Amino acid sequence: MPPTNLPNSRILRVNSTRRQFIKNVAAAASGLALSSCGWRLADVQSAPQVQGASDQLFIYTWAGYTDKALLDRFAEKTGIRVIADVFDSNEAMLARVQAGGGRAYSIIYPSDYMVVQMTELGLLSELDHSIIGGLDRLKKQFQNPVYDPGNRYSVPLSWGTTGLIYNSEQLKESPEDWGYLWEHKQELSRRMTLANDVREVMGAALRMLGYSLNSTNADQVKKAYEKLVELKPAIASFTTDAWRPQMLTGDLKVAMCYSSDANEVIADNDKLRYVVPKSGSSLWTDTLVIPKGAPNPEAAYKWINFMLQADVAASLVERLSFATPSEDAFSLLTPETRENEILFPPESILKNCEGIAPVGKFADVYDRYWTKLTSA
Repeated sequence: MPPTNLPNSRILRVNSTRRQFIKNVAAAASGLALSSCGWRLADVQSAPQVQGASDQLFIYTWAGYTDKALLDRFAEKTGIRVIADVFDSNEAMLARVQAGGGRAYSIIYPSDYMVVQMTELGLLSELDHSIIGGLDRLKKQFQNPVYDPGNRYSVPLSWGTTGLIYNSEQLKESPEDWGYLWEHKQELSRRMTLANDVREVMGAALRMLGYSLNSTNADQVKKAYEKLVELKPAIASFTTDAWRPQMLTGDLKVAMCYSSDANEVIADNDKLRYVVPKSGSSLWTDTLVIPKGAPNPEAAYKWINFMLQADVAASLVERLSFATPSEDAFSLLTPETRENEILFPPESILKNCEGIAPVGKFADVYDRYWTKLTSA
């Protein structure tokens, strides 16, 4: 039976700037002739024709999760040519799969909450663990994740946190918790942004108040909303991605963002810092799944095993700024990367974080407050 107590609402979580690779890939596609090597940017409005050749593997992935070098390496190892189409949101991916596009792909890359939705909709094949190597070498929390107990339908590929990126030169003191935004709202007025995500933003206020990120207590959620109303005049915008250039130019002092984005941006400006608020925040995971009716499931399992290969997974961490759930891959990382607390926060931080879980019909309460907050 599909799981019923798992995350199904991390709306826009994955529409983050780590997805900005799509623009770079699109710009470079003609010059690099990536399609000749297996990469192509498909028209996301219509599904491709179903392909079943044993020497081809069609995957549907986030831009930036693969590149020519990775595809060439897989082809050399297996003799299988990979054709990768890209999407820029879980919602766009789901719409295409439901429209029949799922039958064209053997591997899809949904995020944690989308695994739940796709499982409940009967879109995913249950995985045969007997032909997957490396699951026992995942960190414990990824061997039995809340969104897919026992990894029946998905294999975790990457994970990260939500927190605050800030300019250490422009702030008199460093933020340690969400409450910093309220305590310094005059100093930060119109120089800070929050994510364009109801559950992330409401969740931050809930955690600051000492409540669960996934509260279904009407009084608690109302209090979180009222705190955000207090902060609203000082917020420059609710955005998941536009903060990035503004932070680099110094137009913003602090922004709510995702760890992978922060790690990339900080590489371009050593005055920037990232913090996971000590009262807690959200954790996110992106995965690999095999849709029902996949044209080449044998190749799909080869791809999963390839991506679980320690050296392959380690290279993704170094290149894409994502934390790996693989213990073996972690051991191959450079000491500098292993000690990077943006990617790998200490347990003292993680213990206060939560994955965004389903709240059923109570989601209407969150949405009502969100509409009032963002439209006022």
